[in-house]
Amino acid sequence: MKIALFGAGGMLGSRIAKEALDRGHELTAVSRDPMKLTLEHPRLHKLTGDALDPASVTAAVLGQDAVISAFGPGHHGDPQDVVRAARALTAGVKAAGVKRLLVVGGAGALEVKPGLQLVDTPDFPAAWKPIALAHREALGVYRGADLDWTYLAPAALIQPGARTGHYRTGGAGLLTDAKGESRISAEDYAVAMLDELEQPKHPRARFTAAY
Repeated sequence: MKIALFGAGGMLGSRIAKEALDRGHELTAVSRDPMKLTLEHPRLHKLTGDALDPASVTAAVLGQDAVISAFGPGHHGDPQDVVRAARALTAGVKAAGVKRLLVVGGAGALEVKPGLQLVDTPDFPAAWKPIALAHREALGVYRGADLDWTYLAPAALIQPGARTGHYRTGGAGLLTDAKGESRISAEDYAVAMLDELEQPKHPRARFTAAY
């Protein structure tokens, strides 16, 4: 499968890139500065593009079978760029005629109980709230898009770790383990993303993955 990936240099994007290449896919990593991408592979192509510019998105994804966005504003960027990227990606992907768009989402809009989202709980860290709210707003953009989109929300805690190949999936609710913890490794998140790409189970929907 030919895949265009935005955000391949980030924690999640780099693992999604590796997982895709390990599975035999042909990958085009789209970045404002492709030379910063250190990953090398015979089936990896590096291309200059901007996830915030619909025309740039269109040019970058023409001829692809699917697009994955792991775009993030970075630690010092504007959280609202997540929303701007959602608008640019949905418009640009549609204009290119690519049917499938998979997106790295946020956990903040998952419910800890019916009607109460994680981002709205009293103990939610204030420093993370702007990006969590931006991801929630972006989800609304995807829901209004005329595309076969899928939004994969991670567990509350996601960090580099082992690739086990095992995870559980859920819908609107935050998944927790027997200890009450919500977590997944970045590696297994990438497994869940590529599994969804290869065997779609959540068209035009959000789902979550956790241990």
